Amino acid sequence: MTSPTAPRPPATLLEISGAAYPPARLADGALVLIDAQRVYVDGRLALPGIRPALAEAARLLARARAAGTPVIHVVQHSRPGGAICDPDGPDVAIADEVAPRPGEPVIIKSLPSSFARTTLDATLKQLGRTHLIVAGFMTHMCVSTTVRAALDLGYRCTVVAAACATRDLPDGRGGVVPAEVVHRANLAALADRFAVVVPDTGAIPD
Repeated sequence: MTSPTAPRPPATLLEISGAAYPPARLADGALVLIDAQRVYVDGRLALPGIRPALAEAARLLARARAAGTPVIHVVQHSRPGGAICDPDGPDVAIADEVAPRPGEPVIIKSLPSSFARTTLDATLKQLGRTHLIVAGFMTHMCVSTTVRAALDLGYRCTVVAAACATRDLPDGRGGVVPAEVVHRANLAALADRFAVVVPDTGAIPD
């Protein structure tokens, strides 16, 4: 009697189409750190997983600097006097763990995508880097939106999962989707078509 065949695990669209690519190398990538700001550390949108994610982002940043990888910091500025990311308030400051060094560009955005109405695309073109190593906050919002926009502009992205975090979300039915579920689901969606997703900094080759 033939035993039933176990179902195959699902494959990503990148795998199915033969378009999968390896993670970015520090030698030829650019690190884009998105919204590593105090609003997510001790501000109104403090994230449940922010401390370990910031520590991982700091490890990633240290490796990039040691390798001579270009580093670009992107920060969110909303309208003056707004509840979140008031440009004149403490929320917009970059967290100490990943504070920019002189010579590292800091690009200000006002929308979820780091490319929307900013100089990020022009900066990357000047650097000649087309594979981005992406980390930051929040996974479901500015990280996801930036990575999706990057595909449209011809970039490849590698997202470092442990260096990203997000928050609990309302599910529209009176319940809550936990932050870890939001995080995992959005990384899975990105890995399907838009990026290579690696677990941590150790998975980024030199």
